[in-house]
Amino acid sequence: MKTKAVRLYGENDLRLEEFELPAIKETEILAKIVSDSLCMSSYKAATQGIKHKRVPNNVAEEPIIIGHEFCGEIVEVGAKWADQFKEGQKFSIQPALVDENGPVGVLSAPGYSYQYVGGNAQHIVIPEEVMTNNCLLPFDGDAFYLGSLAEPMSCIVGGYHANYHTTPGSYVHDMEIVEGGSVAVLAGVGPMGLGAIDYAIHCDRKPALLVVTDIDTARLERAASIFTVEEAKANGVELIYVNTAEEGKGVDYLKSLTPNGDGFNDVFVYAPVKPVVEQGDAILAFDGCLNFFAGPSNAEFKADFNFYNVHYAATHVVGTSGGNTDDMLESLKMMEAGMLNPSTMITHVGGLDAAAETTLNLPNIPGGKKLVYTGIAMPLTALDDLKDADCSICKELAKIVEANNGLWSPEAEKYLLENAPAI
Repeated sequence: MKTKAVRLYGENDLRLEEFELPAIKETEILAKIVSDSLCMSSYKAATQGIKHKRVPNNVAEEPIIIGHEFCGEIVEVGAKWADQFKEGQKFSIQPALVDENGPVGVLSAPGYSYQYVGGNAQHIVIPEEVMTNNCLLPFDGDAFYLGSLAEPMSCIVGGYHANYHTTPGSYVHDMEIVEGGSVAVLAGVGPMGLGAIDYAIHCDRKPALLVVTDIDTARLERAASIFTVEEAKANGVELIYVNTAEEGKGVDYLKSLTPNGDGFNDVFVYAPVKPVVEQGDAILAFDGCLNFFAGPSNAEFKADFNFYNVHYAATHVVGTSGGNTDDMLESLKMMEAGMLNPSTMITHVGGLDAAAETTLNLPNIPGGKKLVYTGIAMPLTALDDLKDADCSICKELAKIVEANNGLWSPEAEKYLLENAPAI
């Protein structure tokens, strides 16, 4: 069958094309993609081409479909998987495969490495290794975009699980954040930071204190209107927003918010900025864990870390760059149960015709997640600009978004899919 997809041929060479998909083998699955959330990791792959560790060297001759945060429906199931998956079943994919038989070895991933599976496509052929690695994940949520956001949400979940703590005299690490402890999320009101707030408030291992910082008053106020102090309190969490650009709101003030002023058990750094990392180090409590969540693009990025405290106060640092399948399953189940709302991440929507240009320009487009619906044609449009956009459906979409506190929603998705022009 023919499909349209955005394919990578080399550095900064993305092309929206129509081509023939091969018939599936008995070990494969044919699927329809509905939504794909564009990721900075795709920007890196698109701009680096074969220099990227996941992109095959022969991509100029055998281009790959880009995009890895996608959700859709199964169309046809190969005989090998007929007892596990069904036609019409909604799914998401964990792209971090571990199978050694992929096109570029252990780093193979949908959206980076394969000719026929990636998120910026109308239809895809899912290869056997996705299923054998248990990376094809059923999803029963009420909107496709939630399944797309399960992958970035799983990265947040993985960060919380990756933190660890120690007991003096023992060499066994106690994994995860300290339950009932103090958590700080620094530079925490961007799209991923909002997800971190959401998870901290609603997960099964909550902190007693959650402090969220930024230097942008408007963004802090927006975050506070989405995740209110009252909602957090109802879930057993004291939530405090702090603008660290204000006079007197530095290290000493942040530590003063914790019990006895001892500092934070867990600190998450959501921006690759040297002063933010160093502030995170300075507010750690005894045995405090700093999670450097934000991935820098500069391979020489460095920050000072207090090694006196490493030695005498058992402070330590971890870094996470993604979630695993269990993290993604946890995200999907929490979304299905209405416990997580990653709608807060989305600031723009568009059609497949906007995917290539948007991917190549992601660092220059403000806001959070850019969501692409692969069956429609629509310029990339900020949710805040829908009411003034020159399109036949945007004004009605704007009303739906406004009725949902400025957030994308299942209602908005349903209206878009029913009324937007097909690509």
